[in-house]
Amino acid sequence: MILVWKLAYKNLIRAGLKTWLNALALSFAFVLIIFYNGMIDGWNMEARQDAVEWDYGYGHLRNAGYDPADPFSIQDGHGILPEPFRKDLTPVLVWQGTIYPQGRMMPVLIKGIEVNQETVKIPSEILKTSTAGYPVLLGRKMAESAGLKKGDPVLLRWRDKNGTFDAVEATVVGIFETNVPFVDGGQLWMSLKTLQEMTGLHDEASFYIANEAYVPEPIDGWTFIDQETLLKPVTDLINAKKYGAAIMYLLLLAIGLLVIFDTQAFAIFRRQKEIGTHIAMGMTKGEVIRMFTAEGAMYSIFAIVLGGLYGTPLFIYLAKNGISFPVSGDTMGIIIAPTIYSVYSAALIVKTFLLLVISATLVSLLATRKIATMNPVEALKGKAL
Repeated sequence: MILVWKLAYKNLIRAGLKTWLNALALSFAFVLIIFYNGMIDGWNMEARQDAVEWDYGYGHLRNAGYDPADPFSIQDGHGILPEPFRKDLTPVLVWQGTIYPQGRMMPVLIKGIEVNQETVKIPSEILKTSTAGYPVLLGRKMAESAGLKKGDPVLLRWRDKNGTFDAVEATVVGIFETNVPFVDGGQLWMSLKTLQEMTGLHDEASFYIANEAYVPEPIDGWTFIDQETLLKPVTDLINAKKYGAAIMYLLLLAIGLLVIFDTQAFAIFRRQKEIGTHIAMGMTKGEVIRMFTAEGAMYSIFAIVLGGLYGTPLFIYLAKNGISFPVSGDTMGIIIAPTIYSVYSAALIVKTFLLLVISATLVSLLATRKIATMNPVEALKGKAL
């Protein structure tokens, strides 16, 4: 077996430039697979982390009547959670309202949150220290779309639980930066107690955000949604992107493998005398087949070496500096940071390595099947095919 590999290696080295051109074509697929999957894994990690830190926490305990995807559920989707069940939970009350920046009308979701909470990264402590009558927080994108800056007053109008309209002049006391569109776009954050007083919904909440220590238990009128269920839309979107990209890099891989198949098939036709000589010198047809198959496997190894030479500096750069995108994720309703830092795991590299080696080996084996039917005498004459 060692002899077979040695002969295969010498044959490829003697082929010179042709060998390295074939390996280079295959290396593009190797680098692209690692590049794209590393970028998607980096996006996945960052999106999940941002969603957990800014909104999901370790799960949501929702009022049975509240559905964040259904704005019509806001009016009745709230209730009072019994005090014994509130441990390790941060209450949030959601209500509909309207602001009038520079005379324009903008519908908003008013969200009240405890000012002392530390479960999510909403900077609610700013509300606690503010001396304004009705302090509110905005995300940067929301502030830009409303044309508001820190310290600006804005007219806020809403209906209380009885349907009575009321309005106050709120003050923007803080603007925070986040990549999570569903805590920024169209959202206005304020103190929970203030919003409860404004709406007449004393001690009520639409949902609670669980912290790490929370242990879920059945509660009438409330439903616990765990972290993984909340993150499922993010995971599904990223998996869909992976499957879509697989078509692209599998096509590139197929082109590289086709080059190897054609090279090996042509080599068998061109090297009939060499094959006949090997058999005449005592090699079996099986050993000759293994030699040609080993050549195909070595193409993949050479491709990995070449890909490593120009791919490694690229991967290090992307892991350190990331990839910047001109379009923000909030315009598409998805969590995507302006810069995504690629993540290249050992498992990803090993899987790609095995995919390349196994694919190249199988393709070479398919190309060498004719050797099994060759007549050694005719092969020596170069007339076996």
